[in-house]
Amino acid sequence: MERRDFIKISALSGVMATLEGCRSAEKQLIRFIPEEELIPGIATIKPGVCTVCSAGCGLLVRVMQGEAEVVRHGQQGLIKMGLAKKLEGNPQHPVNQGKLCARGQASLQMLYHPDRITHPIKRTGPRGSGEFQAISWDDALKEVSAHLGTLQASGSANSLGFLSRPLSGQQGELMTKFLKAYGAPPPVWYQPFDEAVLRQANLFSFGHAALPTFDLHLADYVICFGADFLGTWNSPVAQSISYGEMRQGRPGRRAKLVQVETRMSQTGANADEWIACRPGMEGVLALGIAHVILAEKLAPQAPGSRPGSLIDGWQAGLPEYAPEAVEKQTGVSVAVIKRLAHELAQSGLAVAMIGGPPLAHTNGLFNALAVNALESLVDKSSILSFTPQTGDAAPVQATLAALHTLSAQPPQMLLLYEANPVFSAPPATRVREALAKIPYIVSFGSFIDETSVQADLILPDHAALESWIDSVAESGSSRAVASLAPPAVLPLHDTRPMPDVLLGLGRQLGGEVAKALPWATYDAMLRAAFVPLRTRPGSIDVKTDDDFWDAAQTQGGWWSSPSTSPPLAAVKRAPLSAASPQFAGAAADFPFYFLPYVSQSFADGSLAHLPWLQELPDVLTSAMWSSWVEINPNTGDRLGIKQGDLVEIASQQGSVRAAAVLSPGIAPDMVAMPVGQGHENFTRFASGRGANPLSILAPLTEQETGSLAWAATRVKLVRAGGPEQAKLVLFAGGMSAFPHEQERR
Repeated sequence: MERRDFIKISALSGVMATLEGCRSAEKQLIRFIPEEELIPGIATIKPGVCTVCSAGCGLLVRVMQGEAEVVRHGQQGLIKMGLAKKLEGNPQHPVNQGKLCARGQASLQMLYHPDRITHPIKRTGPRGSGEFQAISWDDALKEVSAHLGTLQASGSANSLGFLSRPLSGQQGELMTKFLKAYGAPPPVWYQPFDEAVLRQANLFSFGHAALPTFDLHLADYVICFGADFLGTWNSPVAQSISYGEMRQGRPGRRAKLVQVETRMSQTGANADEWIACRPGMEGVLALGIAHVILAEKLAPQAPGSRPGSLIDGWQAGLPEYAPEAVEKQTGVSVAVIKRLAHELAQSGLAVAMIGGPPLAHTNGLFNALAVNALESLVDKSSILSFTPQTGDAAPVQATLAALHTLSAQPPQMLLLYEANPVFSAPPATRVREALAKIPYIVSFGSFIDETSVQADLILPDHAALESWIDSVAESGSSRAVASLAPPAVLPLHDTRPMPDVLLGLGRQLGGEVAKALPWATYDAMLRAAFVPLRTRPGSIDVKTDDDFWDAAQTQGGWWSSPSTSPPLAAVKRAPLSAASPQFAGAAADFPFYFLPYVSQSFADGSLAHLPWLQELPDVLTSAMWSSWVEINPNTGDRLGIKQGDLVEIASQQGSVRAAAVLSPGIAPDMVAMPVGQGHENFTRFASGRGANPLSILAPLTEQETGSLAWAATRVKLVRAGGPEQAKLVLFAGGMSAFPHEQERR
């Protein structure tokens, strides 16, 4: 026997002995035959696409040989296979240019998560009980196909619903084609912090219902109203790269950043000047600045005439927005308003942007149009632009209105994909009750959460690294970008990609559905969509369609040469008058404005199941594995609340409890909480941890688009206990500060 064979056998025996010692007899693992040829110790770099947010950053996946615990045909076992070890940014990709945020890095844990659903499961207990049993793929697909066939045969095809997170590229196109051919309504794209208000404002102001791209590296002065563009808003990696060049990439030329917001974000913490403005009055402040510029003729009115014409009084110089009047409404002094106006007008290249909480008020569209008008007045070099698109732009969709429709008229059958409204929608939408009325629900989720636990059948999707993935960048680049990646690793478990399941169901249904979906596999559909891009200007220089398809996979997608932004042309619309924001709860009973903000770690809560992100200290508070409430120190002194105390926040909709964090970066009449924790049911790492601030939101909406006004709830605040009851976990010396948290993990 050769020495290397002896070492292999010895290592295998040791592994199996360890497994046998740790597992009961009925759960012993078997060893499967390897399914691919790999060289031990040699890494292979493969392209990927990040799916944790809508930015669509390009990845490089480091794959090496290793052993994995997998499920094959209902059996657990060990297999030697290529395993993804590390994710990095793709340097060639125009959006993220080789960089990757912490959320993207942590997405690797979705592949290896111990609580992944590894095979199809069918509900056996009451709705929401979490009682499921294994079912074969053949039986599961027969059951789904039978329900779809019965619904169609009875003339009730229009009672099929599809609720999904927003999907760009061909996944969304496939869903839409499937539903249209079947005779059902279009899919409902659900996300709690939708951008319908900003897209609508940009359509009216600039002719593009899309999120903007800002070439910040060109700017000498940036005034930002609420958008945490370095943390969570829009395309944060691309914006951080451009911001870094603006601040340090031009020797002798350093731009100024002014952040206007009510609670200090990561962007605010990096600003030269942080200005607190009363909630919902950001548009008034923007027009007060514009008034000074126009009245003192600091800049010509013509550049802002199109977006400005959407605002009442623009042509007359905005007489109602004199600094003295604006000070009373916003709390920003006359001196500051005038100084900001002069700085903006006299800087070399300036830009004004808006996003986040200012748009989450009942007057959000007015705020957005006002800042768009100011931007057009001061931006002399088109720092704001829109990314060229490879296809039709996403429609403006306010998801709260769609949820109200779901509650009012529950469909007979619902398909779910990576959307969790039971957790993230206000209680008044009554989503849980609506789901209980739906006779049959199918989820394609990889994890059981508050919404998928209501399903009758779960058909688990591949992880992103096991799938064909594509994405169309809406923002973040001057190029048209369509990202593409084949599977980086073989599937670990008995899962199937959602797009291939839909295509298979289409073939079983036959008729118009089969005609609309002629592709045998999802990668064939992707190829059919990508090959026509070969003729676009600046495309990959190859001889054949096959070469182009191969090159696009290797590169990580297709992108055009740097190009000018699509032309700006405002949509005609009647002038908009200023509207004061409305809040749920009388100020006498609920004296504080409440701000639930997008978490730096967990986004809208969909990433709370990843332990790397639970362990990631918050950039401003250093808190981890817990929830907290940010309070101004003066407010704390007045109410007898000290750092770390347990506090209770109550609105008209309910109450939550969390630890107090005293911060000077928040207005005295405001309290804020990060979104993400407080899950009832979302794997061992997120269930029963912290509090969910979305659960106490009032169902107010932005008055023109119908979007959820998630910053329009008022609350009251009381001390409920000491630090020992709050269990706030802070980063200390490289580990969590509380031993009980170490044990829990």
